[in-house]
Amino acid sequence: MGALPGFNPRRFFIAFIFQAVMLAAAYSLIRHNIIRIDVTLILALFILLVAILTVSVAFALKPAAERMRKIESLETKLGEDREILARQESQWQKLLSYLRLGVVLVDGNGNVLLSNPAMQRLFALSPEEAKASSLAHFIRHYQFVELWRTARREKITQTLSAEVPQSKRFLRAEAYPLREPLQDLTLLVFEDVTELRHLETIRRDFVSNVSHELRTPLTSLKVLIESLRSGALEEPATASRFLGHIETEVDALTELVSELLELARIESQQFPLQRSPSDPCAVLKQGVERLHLQAERAGVTLTIECEEGLAHVLADAPRLEQVLVNLIHNAIKFTPSGGVITVAAKQGPGVIEFSVADTGAGISPDNQQRIFERFYKANPARNRVGTGLGLAIAKHIVEAHEGNIGVESKEGVGSRFFFTIPIAR
Repeated sequence: MGALPGFNPRRFFIAFIFQAVMLAAAYSLIRHNIIRIDVTLILALFILLVAILTVSVAFALKPAAERMRKIESLETKLGEDREILARQESQWQKLLSYLRLGVVLVDGNGNVLLSNPAMQRLFALSPEEAKASSLAHFIRHYQFVELWRTARREKITQTLSAEVPQSKRFLRAEAYPLREPLQDLTLLVFEDVTELRHLETIRRDFVSNVSHELRTPLTSLKVLIESLRSGALEEPATASRFLGHIETEVDALTELVSELLELARIESQQFPLQRSPSDPCAVLKQGVERLHLQAERAGVTLTIECEEGLAHVLADAPRLEQVLVNLIHNAIKFTPSGGVITVAAKQGPGVIEFSVADTGAGISPDNQQRIFERFYKANPARNRVGTGLGLAIAKHIVEAHEGNIGVESKEGVGSRFFFTIPIAR
């Protein structure tokens, strides 16, 4: 049978000696007839014996009791510490869930110790994939895995930008090798820079397009001026024709600069809209009237369809007219002689829909997706006239009115551009 837990033999031996001395003293008193034996004395001696034995055992077990109390106190403290750690972990998980940055903590063996919900969105992870234990299976992108290996090997922060095919997002990653007491751990932070990359692409394309649009008329002007200097000035008919070409190119440059300034003002929201209840039919008729002569010269029939009594729209009427003029001008440009352009307005749920439909060449599905981009031309070979900014400006004006703009088209049949403006309340 095993010893009692915490039993102290030394203490028990001391207590036992004390008990033996007490019994020996009692025996000596009885033997020398100092005290007389009777039932009362025997009962008293038995009680004394039990008491001494109890005290001896308690004396021997006292350190064990103290240790048990300490153990119970430590267990209580450990339970409290566990609760504190659980609360702190819950708080950290909540904090990480609010981060738009993806965060992953990786150990020296490439095991994922911690990650936040943003990683699932950035890498298009399924619920099962998000439970992967290894970094390679978790992010499934060799460049980012190699980034972790390099940071761990070099012991310095590493940075990498790459596209993630599964989510079609462009991410910037930084790998931080941690120091003591978290040595051998690496923190990976992922930032979604897709929008920034897109804006950078737009800026680069914008500069390229502006340069191209400026270079063409400037090159023509330079050639015309050199021709005049080379002797064309001495020929009145030729000089007059060249001056006409120069005037055309200057007009094109002026239009380009004006539309660039207009687009810049609209995109920076520096143009105030003077909104007021406006009659859709009146706006429609005003826009058509401005391009009536141009349509006649192109041999195109321009018609209006607008029911009387339509609800008024809350809009800046001159700006809406600018959108309509732009759409009608484009329709005239791409509709062959004998074609028909119908400008219409009809009422929908809470909005008035304006539209410009033509019987022109139509637009391919691929071009329809990009037709409202700055400088984009559906058919550059056929569309040499214009800056390619008109539809972009129209889109911004409509959206500033809290409306939507779109196009429906079929190649060889024609196109229908439409936009909606909220009804005045």
